[in-house]
Amino acid sequence: MPFDIYILSFKDILDILLVAFLLYKTYKLMKSSGSINIFIGILVFIIIWVIVSQVLQMRLLGSIFDKLVSVGVIALIVLFQDEIRHFLLSLGSRHRSNSLFRFLKGNKKNETDREDIMPIVMACLNMSKGKVGALIVIEKDFPLDDIVRTGDVIDANINQRLIENIFFKNSPLHDGAMIISHKRIKAAGCILPVSHNLEIPKELGLRHRAALGVSQETDAMAIIVSEETGGISIAYHGQFHLKLTAEELERMLTSDSSNQ
Repeated sequence: MPFDIYILSFKDILDILLVAFLLYKTYKLMKSSGSINIFIGILVFIIIWVIVSQVLQMRLLGSIFDKLVSVGVIALIVLFQDEIRHFLLSLGSRHRSNSLFRFLKGNKKNETDREDIMPIVMACLNMSKGKVGALIVIEKDFPLDDIVRTGDVIDANINQRLIENIFFKNSPLHDGAMIISHKRIKAAGCILPVSHNLEIPKELGLRHRAALGVSQETDAMAIIVSEETGGISIAYHGQFHLKLTAEELERMLTSDSSNQ
């Protein structure tokens, strides 16, 4: 009996690659947010559903699984409503068009960006020497309006002394996070979402967990100055960059601003 040979077309290959890409991105998102077990459980359920419905063709069990899948979609929306909301907000962010406009204009704003970054770098260095804890979040494309509302609005120019005074140990705003948006210090004393990733080293405190949390849920870059060690770190795209030197901190901030 001759076998039917199915030849993959370009559209089929593209379809497979897109599905693989989406699964990979979902896996990375789940892993960074500490929900990897949920992702694995969903994959196992889908595999069992396909085997029961398509391979073994069990009608009764397959119909039960079909009902569970239809209800499961609603359950997943409820379970991941915050992640879905952040994803949709990032797609409709008003800053996307601004980033494209800056790209089309070229690198004329790089020098200005560096002028705005240097007060942050110098303030972090001074706070590091004095072991003054600090948490500075720099907004990118994703708007941080919800986080800004949890703190006290300042709306001031980026200034080294102002940053150091806000995070001074006797300051009422030193425990929260500072939000920098549109080249201005937007707010201070803000509350950030805390990451529940179990892979975070135990020696890292609440500031590091909050910084990682905001970097997982948004595209913001969070700078942390440790109160215990004075070390300077950055949380970006759900990853830590620990024990940075002044040159490394400046390079990360400037290279990121030039890539926007």
